[in-house]
Amino acid sequence: MNFEKILEHHLMDHAYFPLFSLGGLRLAFSKHLLVMWAVSAFVVAMLAAAARGRSGAGLLLRTGVEAVALYIRDRMLRPIFGHATETYLPYFLSLFFFILCCNLAGLIPESASVTGNISVTAALAACTFALIQFAGVREQGLFSYLAHIAPGGLPMPLVPLIFTIEVLGLLAKCVALCIRLFANMIAGHIVSLAFLSLIFIFAQMSPYVGLGVAPAAVGLALFVYALDVLIALLQAYIFTFLTALFVGGAVHPH
Repeated sequence: MNFEKILEHHLMDHAYFPLFSLGGLRLAFSKHLLVMWAVSAFVVAMLAAAARGRSGAGLLLRTGVEAVALYIRDRMLRPIFGHATETYLPYFLSLFFFILCCNLAGLIPESASVTGNISVTAALAACTFALIQFAGVREQGLFSYLAHIAPGGLPMPLVPLIFTIEVLGLLAKCVALCIRLFANMIAGHIVSLAFLSLIFIFAQMSPYVGLGVAPAAVGLALFVYALDVLIALLQAYIFTFLTALFVGGAVHPH
């Protein structure tokens, strides 16, 4: 049994056909791209149904979505952004629901864990970095924002050095966002597959040994799978909250 091949089949992206190429960059229609489009369509449809829900299941969905939206607005964003909360609320709601649904979609059989693809999490982190710059310039003005990157009162010879360190620190925060989401989402899949693979590994010794190991291996895999549901919610919250903190630091530098 080749555990590496199993991981590659379940966790790696698979291209169906090429879309276009630009220089050395090639974009193909792949399984992960298909899942992201499906998740995006689902999120739009879900939020639209919640907005129009008046009775029955629609009202239940609306109540749940409203509870999450109010929590993000009042408990997460308002203490950070203050008067600017309503300006940035749509982005953070979209970010949270997209990441959450992508995380949960990765737990569906025959689907794909797109947030277990570092290219996807890097793109999300790049959006965070771009939003930090946009919010800082929008709220402070370009020159004031650049002036606040390095602390005031520094000797002039140290300003370029500290400015560079602060920019690198900001980049490091976004890289950490990327790696945190990627590592947490891919780890659960690897552990679950590792437990299930124990059945076939021990079965090579003896079919009876494999059958004996099967109940414990399946039980452990199901336990990790249940944890993955919680981790999917937790990682969506953490990514959204940390993004809010980083952007809030640009909106309110003091």
